[in-house]
Amino acid sequence: MSSSIGMADFYRLSEEKDLPIIDVREAYEYQMGHVPHAKNLPLSSLGASTSDLDKEKEYYLICQSGARSENACGYLSSQGFHVINVLGGTAAWPGEIQR
Repeated sequence: MSSSIGMADFYRLSEEKDLPIIDVREAYEYQMGHVPHAKNLPLSSLGASTSDLDKEKEYYLICQSGARSENACGYLSSQGFHVINVLGGTAAWPGEIQR
């Protein structure tokens, strides 16, 4: 099952603890700037990357605006993963972007 979290709550939570964050944008987009500590697993190859994920963990999925991460959440949720879509995406991140 998937759910969502607003950027303000996500940002505050990410400041409090190390979250398992997955950026589902393509590698070139990720390299241009991403949320700190996010791991890049592009939506286009997500099906082949699920072996890298643990079904016992909860993951926060992010993209540029929230649309692709919502699609990724739907897919991963249907595969038995616990995922949360970050609303607003990287574009709404109030902190520094990592390059």
